[in-house]
Amino acid sequence: MIEVTRIASLTGHQNPVYALELSQKPGILFTAGNDKGVVEWSLSKNEFIKVLMPVSSSVYSLHAPESAPVLVVGMRSGQIAIFDFEAQKVVAKLDHHKYPVFGLCSVSGKRELLASSEDGSVSVISLTDYSLLYRFHVADQTVRVIAVSPDEKQVAFGCKDNIIRIYSLDDYTLLRELNGHTHPITSIQYSPDGKSLLSGGRDAKLNVWDLLDYSLKDTVVAHLFSIYDIRFHPQYPYFATCSQDKTIKIWDAESLKLRKIISREKGYPSHSHSINKICWDKQTGNLISISDDKDVNVWKVDFS
Repeated sequence: MIEVTRIASLTGHQNPVYALELSQKPGILFTAGNDKGVVEWSLSKNEFIKVLMPVSSSVYSLHAPESAPVLVVGMRSGQIAIFDFEAQKVVAKLDHHKYPVFGLCSVSGKRELLASSEDGSVSVISLTDYSLLYRFHVADQTVRVIAVSPDEKQVAFGCKDNIIRIYSLDDYTLLRELNGHTHPITSIQYSPDGKSLLSGGRDAKLNVWDLLDYSLKDTVVAHLFSIYDIRFHPQYPYFATCSQDKTIKIWDAESLKLRKIISREKGYPSHSHSINKICWDKQTGNLISISDDKDVNVWKVDFS
């Protein structure tokens, strides 16, 4: 039996929250959205610390690379800002895209940052000097989400044209196109063992792909509306999904059976609007969620 308790609700955002990211430093969380800045929170005290940096437009993505002491901020304007924690300031503003940057991910072994945009392209940026190394066209429409495989040999892009495109991280050549969704892809995640790829879309379907032959292994109508995020637990064989339907669901990663629904309808003090992103805190095992309702919720999840 999985027991869930909300242990904190972090308030202060004045508008919908679209992005969250755990810092490289334990106990620190960053969130941002339709406000004027990126917010830093303490997860040990569950309280506001400060506005880390001001922003000129809405923030759609945040990323804290393991290989660099920075926070990368992707904006609606297409600009990417790099905040350096050691210098405590923005050290680069990159204008490689003219349309919103929805996806950010990094390849630790190559010290490269990947950014995807509504313009259908992906830029490859050096995490050493922030120069543009490469830019390539992935789709004619938005490239919404990015996931890098655990072995850092391939990267998957979820696109607005309903297709998942998998590229080699050696030379950024296209390896495969996966067709299994009837609406745009809105979430994507590799399993920790690298054997499967999970994807969610506006069709509310959760698809599981076998990476041995790229076949569609399972499909579940997991939510009522778009699935906005998929996150595997750092220790236990479970993963969580969140949706525009205002619910968080916890699934058995082996059987794909639904184990818990977190929602107001189920009696939890949960979000009243679309849940846009989730993450698991590796230090505590707590689940964190953000929403259009402006709140950041912290959940204790007990699997015993």
